Parts: sequence; structure tokens; C-alpha cells
Amino acid sequence: MDITLEQAEKILAAAKAKSTELGLKMNIAIVDAGANLKAFARQDNAWLGSIDISIKKAKTARFFDFPTGVIGSLSQPGGSLFGIEHSNGGLISFPGGLPIKVGDVVIGGIGVSGSTVENDHAVAEAGLAAL
Repeated sequence: MDITLEQAEKILAAAKAKSTELGLKMNIAIVDAGANLKAFARQDNAWLGSIDISIKKAKTARFFDFPTGVIGSLSQPGGSLFGIEHSNGGLISFPGGLPIKVGDVVIGGIGVSGSTVENDHAVAEAGLAAL
């Protein structure tokens, strides 16, 4: 099972709406079940450096089927996943990336970057709520 373009666009629209509601400028990436970019939006004047971060957050969430914040908590010095962010061509291990599920099946991932990790996570959650 894989995310459809229609589902990706619905998630993207809801995430953009939440970002606008919060007065933020975000980069929002949606990847499919294979962690390939499916949809992307860079809101006007969103940070250029956050483009790559949003895509990597989405991929990280899909590669491991966990929120990126959870991976971050496990990757601290002494943690069971310490150093994982150096694998797979670079991962992001702080909040803002979430797996996209239909029931128990992961069909993709969303990654959001452009503000605090708390805001990034809130915008990603708003996107998921649209599905």
C-alpha cells in the first residue's frame, strides 16, 4: 500500500493551512512508502536550509516508521541508537517528521521544517489529521 497523490495533496494542504494559521513559513515534504518524494511545498520566504531538513525528516520517519522525535530520544549519547543520524545518507533525529499510516500500514512520511521543533511537529500533526 502506498500514499496516493490525492492523499499527499490533502495532507500538504492541511499542513500549509496550519502553518499559515500559526504565522509560520514552512517547508513541507511528503514521501511515499519507498521514501521517495511524493509532494513538496516551500511557503514563501521559508528558510532555504529547511528544504533538505523537511525531506530528511519525512524519509527518516518512513525509514524507521517512528516519529523523528522518538528516534532523537534514542540517539542521545549512551542511547541504543546513538549515531544513527549518520546512516542512510543523513537522518534527522529531532521532531517534525511523522510516519503516515492508514490503520496499521505505513504508506509514507511527512517532514516539516522552518520553525521550532514544537511548531514543526504541530504542523506535521495537522497534516496527518487531514487523512
